[in-house]
Amino acid sequence: MFVKPVQSPLRNPPPTHTHTYTHCPLGSRLNIESTFKTMALCLGQVFSKDKTFRPRKRFEPGTQRFELYKKAQASLKSGLDLRKVVQLPEGENINDWIAVHVVDFFNRINLIYGTVSEFCTERTCPIMSGGLRYEYRWQDGDDYKKPTKLPALKYMNLLMDWIETNINNEDIFPTRVGVPFPKNFQQVCKKILSRLFRVFVHVYIHHFDSICSMGAEAHINTCYKHYYYFISEFSLIEHSELEPLVREEVW
Repeated sequence: MFVKPVQSPLRNPPPTHTHTYTHCPLGSRLNIESTFKTMALCLGQVFSKDKTFRPRKRFEPGTQRFELYKKAQASLKSGLDLRKVVQLPEGENINDWIAVHVVDFFNRINLIYGTVSEFCTERTCPIMSGGLRYEYRWQDGDDYKKPTKLPALKYMNLLMDWIETNINNEDIFPTRVGVPFPKNFQQVCKKILSRLFRVFVHVYIHHFDSICSMGAEAHINTCYKHYYYFISEFSLIEHSELEPLVREEVW
């Protein structure tokens, strides 16, 4: 999947999955849950849970990742500066921290897009894009060996399927205690987060009126800020990838 700057205007410019993750020892996951839970509650009050693209990925109770998830949720709920919330807790494994956040962002972004997906049709969004300048094409090396132009809805379905497959792959996201992360784990997470960013781009630029009509813009902005501070803290996305929303001056 790659980004292609588009010179000509689009014609007619204007679903969700959820998962959980487990891998760490019990004592270390209690700090992540409070942060994410609050965010999820806020989004849940605005967005309909039955509109998610995929079933929610859940963290198994009693696992280290469940405790990390609870820690992050607690931090969010406490009202701490999001820049501090995303910092790696002392003594925690960075890959576990990244894994928990990748799954949580997948769940929340999936919920956000699922809510506006009824407005994202082949007629309204014939191309997966971010305004007139950015076009995203799908490539997965299997069914789409070359970058392929697709309607946004089709692109989103393929994207969520692809992320879900990676998250459920024990060789990439191990859930058993003592099983190490693969050497390319962070590279895979960078690609997942980069592709999830494109959902923000499309929703902000093409469906923000729908978000505002639901009174959900503040929640989307908070979710995006949390995502932005996290990827910035650990240098998980190239700055050039963020340009579409920098141009839009989001929040």
